[in-house]
Amino acid sequence: MRILKNVSLGILVIGYLAAGTNHFIHPQGYYRIIPSYLPYPVLLNILAGFFEILFALLLIRPKTRKVASYGIILMLIAFLPVHITMLTDAPLKVGDLWVTPTIAWIRLLLQPVLILWAWWHSKSRVFSNKY
Repeated sequence: MRILKNVSLGILVIGYLAAGTNHFIHPQGYYRIIPSYLPYPVLLNILAGFFEILFALLLIRPKTRKVASYGIILMLIAFLPVHITMLTDAPLKVGDLWVTPTIAWIRLLLQPVLILWAWWHSKSRVFSNKY
């Protein structure tokens, strides 16, 4: 179980580092999916990218893993309006990707899985022998 959790943590860290970095490499794609009723889409995109990178880095250390996990959970909940907007606007082009209604549904339904995944890593220290 420890190996599975270590691999899972590595995937989570790399995934959030990549996702956060992508906010800065391809910001235009994110502006399109930020709901129009939210102000300052450029700032929101920067904050989303910053916090995804920050939480990924905080996941690495056992002492900060719980805070990072709960931060990711809150961030994913905050992202729900984006995924709902994508669903209502689909089909739409986000960067080079066409988001169909099916893809939008998958992304929306993936949110609880990602929340549970982050929560799982808040429960114990991965690199210790304590289980």
